Amino acid sequence: MTIPTSGTTSGEWVAGYLATDPPRHKSLVMTLCGDAIAPHGGAFWLGSMIELLGPLGVSDRLVRTSVFRLVQDGWLVASREGRRSRYALEPASLPRLARANRRIYSPPRLDWDGRWTFVLAPSGSIDGELRAQLRKELEWEGFAMLATGVMAHPAPAPDTLRDIVARSGAAGRVYACTAAELPGVGARPLPDLVGDGWDLSAVAAAYRQFIARFTPLLALLEADTLLAPQDAFAIRSLLIHAYRRVQLHDPMLPVALLPQPWPGTDAYALARRIYLLTWARAEEHVLAMLRREDDTTAPADGDFYRRFGGLA
Repeated sequence: MTIPTSGTTSGEWVAGYLATDPPRHKSLVMTLCGDAIAPHGGAFWLGSMIELLGPLGVSDRLVRTSVFRLVQDGWLVASREGRRSRYALEPASLPRLARANRRIYSPPRLDWDGRWTFVLAPSGSIDGELRAQLRKELEWEGFAMLATGVMAHPAPAPDTLRDIVARSGAAGRVYACTAAELPGVGARPLPDLVGDGWDLSAVAAAYRQFIARFTPLLALLEADTLLAPQDAFAIRSLLIHAYRRVQLHDPMLPVALLPQPWPGTDAYALARRIYLLTWARAEEHVLAMLRREDDTTAPADGDFYRRFGGLA
């Protein structure tokens, strides 16, 4: 994929990015729902979304199509007031959106107690459809399938695992346990499971590409003290869209188990730095667009200000 030229201003960088790698429209709407809409109550009028996405090269028609498809996929619910359409995040989608946000805005995990978590679904315990659904959900959270009916991860969030098992309908039908090495047995060390379960080469390459594309932008932002709110919003949105696209394919293994140097660490630091330089002016633009349609739109909630370790 072509890496955009840096340009001489942040606005030129945005234009170059959109010209060489325009985001998929539906995916970009989803990024905005998580990054810009959720902190303000999780709802928007269609006109506001059209205004927000226009400078990012997304037409009125494409916004409508993308939003309609997100309703069909169960991410949004629609309502009408006269000729106006309002959309809100579907309540059932909120836990998954919250998990995605924790992954995106939290630093790489440094601590690890050496234990692994296994989810076991013996033959006959669940049918093929449920097994496939559970595997899909667990793989989205970074689990690897080590053998038929055996999924593993070294450091999953217990609450997340509990939610996945319950929501998929597998509660009471699968086993979940933690395990550590038995010293002196002479077996292969458990960290070797990383090589057996995950191919990290594509994730590492994607992180390196992210770094190559956004490092020139950081230099421009550090020199630009007059960044316009609309440009700040465009940059913040493209940043999170690109970072999300890479990071949600990362199994989020503890740093101790990753090949070193791991580019995900530098990618997080870069994303954090750019976000800190743009979030405040971007928020000015977000609120202005949302309040054109609804002047009661609330300021960003407390979770927003805890992103990337705290916005200041």
